Amino acid sequence: MVKLKTLDIPIEGMHCASCVLNLNNAFNKIEGVNKVNADLTNNKLHIQINPKKVSFNEINHVVETLGFKTHSDEITLRLNGMHCASCVMNVENFLNKLNGIFDVHADLTTQKVSIKYDKSKVNKNDMEKVIDSLGFELLGIDGQLNIDEKQIYQNDLNDKRNRIIVGFIFSAILTFLMYFPIHVPFITMGELSLIITIIPFLYVSLPILKAGFQGLFHRNLNMDVMYTMGILVAFISSILGTFNIILNSSFMFYETSLMLPSFLLIGRYLESKAKNKTSSSIKNLMGLQPKTAILLELHNNKIINQKEIPIDNIKVGDILLVKPGDKIPADAKVVGGSSYVDESMITGEPIPKIKEFNENVFAGTINQNGILKIEAQKIGKETILSQIITMVEKAQSSKPPVQRVADSAVTYFIPIILSIAITVFIIWYYILGSTLLFALTTFISILVVACPCALGLATPTAVTVGIGRSAEYGILIKNSDTLETAGDVDVAIFDKTGTITEGKPEVEDIISYGINENLVLKYVVSIENNSQHPIAKAIINKSNELNINLFDIDDFNNITGKGLNCKINGQNILVGNLNLLESENIKIESSVLETYHDLVSQNKTVIFLAIDEEVKGILTLVDKIKYNSKETINALHSMDISTYMVTGDNEKTATIVADEVNIDNVEADVLPEDKLKIVKNIQKNDEKGKVLFVGDGINDAPALSQSDIGVAMGNGTDVAMESGDIVVVGGDLESVVTAIQLSNKVMSRIKENIFWAFAYNGILIPISAGVLYPTFGIMFRPEFAALAMAFSSVTVISLSLMLKRYVPPIKRSSN
Repeated sequence: MVKLKTLDIPIEGMHCASCVLNLNNAFNKIEGVNKVNADLTNNKLHIQINPKKVSFNEINHVVETLGFKTHSDEITLRLNGMHCASCVMNVENFLNKLNGIFDVHADLTTQKVSIKYDKSKVNKNDMEKVIDSLGFELLGIDGQLNIDEKQIYQNDLNDKRNRIIVGFIFSAILTFLMYFPIHVPFITMGELSLIITIIPFLYVSLPILKAGFQGLFHRNLNMDVMYTMGILVAFISSILGTFNIILNSSFMFYETSLMLPSFLLIGRYLESKAKNKTSSSIKNLMGLQPKTAILLELHNNKIINQKEIPIDNIKVGDILLVKPGDKIPADAKVVGGSSYVDESMITGEPIPKIKEFNENVFAGTINQNGILKIEAQKIGKETILSQIITMVEKAQSSKPPVQRVADSAVTYFIPIILSIAITVFIIWYYILGSTLLFALTTFISILVVACPCALGLATPTAVTVGIGRSAEYGILIKNSDTLETAGDVDVAIFDKTGTITEGKPEVEDIISYGINENLVLKYVVSIENNSQHPIAKAIINKSNELNINLFDIDDFNNITGKGLNCKINGQNILVGNLNLLESENIKIESSVLETYHDLVSQNKTVIFLAIDEEVKGILTLVDKIKYNSKETINALHSMDISTYMVTGDNEKTATIVADEVNIDNVEADVLPEDKLKIVKNIQKNDEKGKVLFVGDGINDAPALSQSDIGVAMGNGTDVAMESGDIVVVGGDLESVVTAIQLSNKVMSRIKENIFWAFAYNGILIPISAGVLYPTFGIMFRPEFAALAMAFSSVTVISLSLMLKRYVPPIKRSSN
């Protein structure tokens, strides 16, 4: 019977009885929720759940959907000693029993445990006691460790290697004595074998035996318990046979009792090396962080000294010198010099970019051929590189829904295997009348060959490598759920500006009616100077080129989706699109309308200037379509994904852009808040598939959050966007297809891994049980069963590592 768990979760945003009712009603409908009580007085959600059916993340999702927010403290601990799926489940299950812990996620690949908890009820010391009792070593809090991880890793490998060498040297000696016995006075061969075996056996087997007995102490069947049983049965049977206690001298497995732990350690040795390679992408990112920087000391804007300082001593505003070949030490802007900078490690774009005065550069990128003076703007954890590392680490440690298959299998795996081993022993010995030696051999072989380790590694290794690989392309996948969802996408919705187009409009035409063209620009710039819209920035850039002085304005007002109005020298000024003029009943001459339609047909954005209800000017902007927009849309069509474009532009302009890039459907004249409604309507009418929305991550935030997958197009300065499930750092539209193709490949590899994990057990357990013996005389000896088990995990990790060389089809065609 599953033990129910009670959580008291702090909730932000509850302020009335209606909030309480909404929360209670929502959770009462969810299977796995036994009791729920939203407490308005204490701002807490008291909820009793079946942890097998409901997770904290699902609770959090429901709470956020209702407009509230859960609050929990978070800590990530670094462990040492987890080596299989059972270890992961033990850590999660036992920590989850602590009062005040909401959610635990242990990652076998990175040896990290992420915990969400209430610090008023539980602390790190409580967690450490549980971890120590399970036999694992707590290294400390991730990010606060002053340890040499390479040395810890190397020491662990050396320890395993030494035990393996000792195991095989002495098992070789014992095998030699078995075929070429020697006579020693006053001692039998069995007693000599015992003397040779005893110390090497304890040395080689100690880590496994220790973990096995700890599992028994906690009444927890895990793989170490199974290995311990197999090893001890072989060793104790040998002792009993040596002294003819119950068993005779034919029951001597001394060489097997040493080979078993040695082969198991070979598997763990190879696993450790392979797992270390799976996280190479994140290590490479961390390696981009320079250790030192050159600080320029200035007096009256003149350099009086320069000195090398640790990167941790950089302060915002410091002027730094970056020589050719050096890594840029902070997110900064160029204040002197110019040079090409390689940003491929962050954006995935292989072509270096020229960086000149006032342009942004990012920590970890490489200065190539010139000397740059830069002013530090973001340092430490605030840099884009640090944000990327944090995002990738969180994503790599998350579990996609497919992992539940493996978790569920592991829960029942060991009791089933133990039952099979006992049943097979009974059948062979008591029913079929085989020798006790043969029955014991099948019993030991089944215990050793069966292993859920491969199942436990199937998902996290593929996720770790896949998300790391996507980061190399400048694609940040925030959680592994996205990997699974991406394969089901059948509708892709694109915002136009900054997504399909460059998002950097430039003033093209200035047309005046009754006043000077420069005066038209002066009016428009004076009012647009108060707006943050990309169009406003483009117009202001144009005025800066011409050194135009601005009017003073009064009564400024932003009319969402239409434009702006204000007063200048007592005159009513309107600047905006055709909808603005129509809503204000401004009369437009037919010749002006004809000009307007002609400009729109040229894919130009038209801005009207009206003074005292009379059109006085037209200003046009051109936003170029990205060079690979059409290829991206065509690639999505080849994957049977239909496409939409949503834009605030008029229908004619929008249709021109859509036709040029082959987009299927167009939604024009859309206000920012209407994008959310469009996403919801498409989701409602297309229930079978998932909706992907691609936008700039700022004014598209509601639509990005509502969509099944939100893709935020970054430009290097807004990587920390929270709205998207995927962030494309360089803003390359082609990366949308790359992300989908990578996700599909990772999910395919996870399913292959799970298949092979089941296949190994499905094939080798019957062979170990002796099904081939009556017909073919084939018997799987315990030591070979141990070797086969070891290579099952190595096979799964190797398949995951192959993702490091995967190149998405769209990247192959573009190279």
